[in-house]
Amino acid sequence: MKRKKQLIRVLNLSHINKKTLFMLCLLLAGLCCILVGCGSGIIKSNKTAYDAIHGEDEETTSSLLEIEVIETAATNLSNAKCAWGFRRMKEGKAPELASQFTEPLDKFDAIYLGNSNEPMIYLTFDEGYENGYSASILDTLKEKDVTAAFFVTMPYVKQNPELVRRMIDEGHIVGNHTVNHPSMPEVTDDEKLKQEIMGLHDYVKENFDYEMTYLRPPKGEYSERTLKIAKDLGYTTVMWSSAYADWDVKNQKGSDYAKQMILDYMHNGCVLLLHAVSKDNATVLGDVIDSLRNKGYEFYSLDEFER
Repeated sequence: MKRKKQLIRVLNLSHINKKTLFMLCLLLAGLCCILVGCGSGIIKSNKTAYDAIHGEDEETTSSLLEIEVIETAATNLSNAKCAWGFRRMKEGKAPELASQFTEPLDKFDAIYLGNSNEPMIYLTFDEGYENGYSASILDTLKEKDVTAAFFVTMPYVKQNPELVRRMIDEGHIVGNHTVNHPSMPEVTDDEKLKQEIMGLHDYVKENFDYEMTYLRPPKGEYSERTLKIAKDLGYTTVMWSSAYADWDVKNQKGSDYAKQMILDYMHNGCVLLLHAVSKDNATVLGDVIDSLRNKGYEFYSLDEFER
């Protein structure tokens, strides 16, 4: 990390008592912290504020306070965590989105909702682990001629290379869901966060000759800092505009419920998130595709995304 030193000169303070000098020095240190940005560095003194003013000679009328500023390696952007969410709407309406969640995404050209004037759907699956349904999902997609995106983790890729190869060979997008599926803002070391992304990226490139370009933040959690890092690494962050609680394999509510949840909240420009571990999703996928096409919707690849 870069280090730089700033010198703050304190002049003509001999007439002020020690307590006042001590408080003044603390104030100066605080002001310096604000100026350089508390979120982008750590300010520390090489000796206490009191000693910096007085040292061993209390007769000193002019002294130097040396402050060392340690800057973060990649960015001074906010790392305040955004946990993606929205209010779902029926009757073909797009969800209600909060600006505090969308503004960081827009700033870094992320994907979460497409053109609201066009009946376009972008189908995506999260693949944290394999539960026995991905092959069936791929069969259905091939039968219906639909291209989807599959966001995978490192354990998934290593344990299911034949499925990953099939995704690639059949024209689907394989997206990055990080190595270990952490909350990205909680990985505060920039280099470790980059490794969460590039460790999987490089493994897939080496073993499948495939270059990943889309990233889905685990748990839907991100910050300006993580979005910037992802973009700098060549990635487009992908969120979603429709989803339901389908990830709990012990709480599957049946194919009728799954179909209803998908169809009821569909809208133009939808980025649909489904979890491939869901038996219900695998069961109803073909019917859902047919029903949505009958309603006038069509499926597109993220490579064809329209804002």
